Amino acid sequence: MRGMELRLPVGVWRAIERELGERYPYEGCGLLVGRSAGRVEVAAHIPVRNLREGVEAKRRYLIGPGDFLAAEKEARARGLEIVGVYHSHPDAPAEPSEFDRENAWPWYYYLIVAVLGGRVDSARAWQLKDDRSGFEERGVILSEE
Repeated sequence: MRGMELRLPVGVWRAIERELGERYPYEGCGLLVGRSAGRVEVAAHIPVRNLREGVEAKRRYLIGPGDFLAAEKEARARGLEIVGVYHSHPDAPAEPSEFDRENAWPWYYYLIVAVLGGRVDSARAWQLKDDRSGFEERGVILSEE
């Protein structure tokens, strides 16, 4: 899965876009499920609750282990796997923060969505380097369903 573009169906993207716009001014988050054999293809997204609260939820997200496990089970039941995580950066660029780097896993893609004033501005995909020193940007290709 290392170094490939992230293929994202337009319908999944539109749903993520709506969801993260509605969660503004707080960070929204969820999981991307699909297949990674040969190329990374997202089939669906699974929104999850940001366990951070109050002011902290405006700058950070936390996916609970129960939500992660439930999403993993749901993906497996559909013959899929978790291929990534998405989250918003309210009023900030779609670039990983130091907090993102410290909490990321190298085998997942991270779709970061900049939400400015409640509207999605941009989205970029990233993958943590194996040595955890930083992220490498990955292309995002919107595809028809």
